[in-house]
Amino acid sequence: MKKQQVDHVLRAAGRITGEKRFIIIGSQALHGTLADIADSIVRSVEVDLLARSRPDRTEWLVAIGAHSPFHEQFGYYADPVSEDTATLPRGWKGRLVKLPPGDTEGVLGLCLDPRDLAISKYAAFREKDLLFNRELARRGILSEDQLLRLLEQTKMSHDLRERIRARIAADFKDAARE
Repeated sequence: MKKQQVDHVLRAAGRITGEKRFIIIGSQALHGTLADIADSIVRSVEVDLLARSRPDRTEWLVAIGAHSPFHEQFGYYADPVSEDTATLPRGWKGRLVKLPPGDTEGVLGLCLDPRDLAISKYAAFREKDLLFNRELARRGILSEDQLLRLLEQTKMSHDLRERIRARIAADFKDAARE
């Protein structure tokens, strides 16, 4: 997705819910810190959103969600999520990044920091998320040391932590070879 499409989803989300601040949880959160993101990185067609002040209104976003008239017309959509959707390191809310200004009618997107986003994708351990993180490592967007520090601040099982630690090491080893 392009930033303008994220802005469009935020505008629509604000109109539907009356909310003015949304947390962007998924890959589209990169728009908060990177001005020119390769399409290959942010190729998903959904914006994972959580209404910041009134999370109970997040579910209202199904009106512009998958298979909605909005999705059918524009080819992208809002995916309503909760704070429990992603496994995130302690303190992630304090690292949220404001989406740069755009045509949002005053609706603010608060984006996950790329490192918090990466930890959540490693924890999900889906192939598409692992490929996403490998690409961020390859492009120098992430730091291995920072990820390992945040991994220690993330509540998860010992086995998952060790599996993620190994995956982070492999991603940065592969990135160094290129």
